[in-house]
Amino acid sequence: MKTMRTQITHNFYLDEFECRDKSDISLMVFKNILRIANKMQIIRDHFGKPISVNSGYRSPAYNESINGAPKSKHKLGQACDFTVKGLTPSEVADELEILMEEGTITNGGLGRYDTFTHYDIRRTKARWDKRTV
Repeated sequence: MKTMRTQITHNFYLDEFECRDKSDISLMVFKNILRIANKMQIIRDHFGKPISVNSGYRSPAYNESINGAPKSKHKLGQACDFTVKGLTPSEVADELEILMEEGTITNGGLGRYDTFTHYDIRRTKARWDKRTV
């Protein structure tokens, strides 16, 4: 039997942002997932390419189990780690900087990693670079 997926934007489904441990989400987290998903849709439309979500919401227990940051925005459903098909994480992050400066998306957190880009919708600008190469 096929399970129904809940579509939350034109290209994204709720299960892409849910925690891998399948934990329940609060109403606040659900609302935050909708907010980040809408920003991710803007990003997807900008690139015109598929996006793969590596990590969205993380329950506190799951975040701890993967050694996530104690104050991670993932625990609030406000963050997304992702890749864009055909682009390097650096190319993606460079474009996100432009989108944030233009006011197209929230000028929140932007993390640069070797294999993915982190974006979150915190209310303050934050940048970090965890690339090793």
